[in-house]
Formats: sequence, C-alpha cells, structure tokens
Amino acid sequence: MNFTDSLWLSIEAIYSKILAHPFVQGLTDGSLDESAFRFYAIQDALYLQDFARGLAILGAKADSDDDFLMFCDHASNAILVERSLHDSFFKAWQLTPEQVYNTPPAPNCLLYTSYLLRVALGRPYYEAVGAFLPCYWIYWQVGKELVQKGSVNPLYQQWIDTYASDEFEAVVKAVLHVMDNLDLGLTQPQKEAVKNHFIITSKMEYLFWDMGYHQQEWEV
Repeated sequence: MNFTDSLWLSIEAIYSKILAHPFVQGLTDGSLDESAFRFYAIQDALYLQDFARGLAILGAKADSDDDFLMFCDHASNAILVERSLHDSFFKAWQLTPEQVYNTPPAPNCLLYTSYLLRVALGRPYYEAVGAFLPCYWIYWQVGKELVQKGSVNPLYQQWIDTYASDEFEAVVKAVLHVMDNLDLGLTQPQKEAVKNHFIITSKMEYLFWDMGYHQQEWEV
C-alpha cells in the first residue's frame, strides 16, 4: 500500500460525510440554492488567493527542481485557471472583481487558509504537502463522483466538469506522486505528522462546504 493510500483510508468517514452534505448533493439534484453557491464561489476565490501563496512557499521549500516548478506552476494556475472559472460565474451574477475581492472572508474560510499558511511557513516541506493535499484530492474525488450524475444547473455542471476533468486528474496525480516519493525518506513519527495535517485539512474541506451551504457569517 502506498503512503497516500493509507492517508485516504484515514479520512474515509470524513469523505463520506462530504458526499452526503446537502451542498454537495444539491450540486447534482438542483436543490442547492444558487445564493449558497454564489456565497461559496466568492469565498473560494478568496481562499485561492492564500492557497496560491501557500503553494509558492511549498515550491520554495522543495528539495527538487521538479517539485519547485510544479508547485510554482500550480500557484500560478490557482490564480489564473480557477479565477477564469470563477469569473464566468461572477459575470453571470453581475458581480465585479471589486465586489468579490473586497468581501470579508467567512470564519471557516479564514480558519482554513490561516492553517495552510501556518503549516507552509512553519513546518517542514513534507508536512506542508500533506496539509495541502486534501484540497487537490477531495475535489477530484467529488468531481468524479458527481459527474456520473450530472446536474440540472449549467453553473453547477461547469463546476463539476472542471474537477472531473482529465487535466485536473493529472494535476492531482502529480501531487500524490510527490507525497509518495517523500514518504520513502520519512520516519514513522514524521508520517504521523503528515497524517495529522491531512486529516485536519480534510475536515476543513467539509467545513468549507458547510460554510457555503449556511452562508456563514461572523456572529460578533
């Protein structure tokens, strides 16, 4: 069993709850209120700004030039490619970039990005890869699951198609390969540290969708 296989086994219960969440279910059956999806898309755009900066830090910490180039490329694409996806949504909703990027981050968005950046800056490279991996892997798995059902909403279908695509699959598999290669030089305590981050950020993936579904606001 590859190290990444064991990581996935550790979050099977979390992933099952993600698939069962009404936000995710609503993407295919059309029951998700578009205002919730709009809230999520805006928060996701804010999230990607910090996620991309975290990937750039991973690139700087990477031991190999190939890892450096890959994470720097992913950092760029997180801004350019996924912004293009978001922009198509924002145009449909007649939202300007200023309206989107001046939106305050919701609590769960800020929680997630703060954790990622803290790990990227303060922890070893292998731990940071483990923390960033769920954002790649869970979205790919969700995309593959939902594309089999399709969606009655064209915006939701566009989102599903993006994460179920062959292009995104190649991106995810490249990061999985990095994680498995790093595992070859890790001690058991180091592997446990990776697993801990992986589980925590997988939980934050659930919280992010829950944030969108409830259109989470600051209570104070």
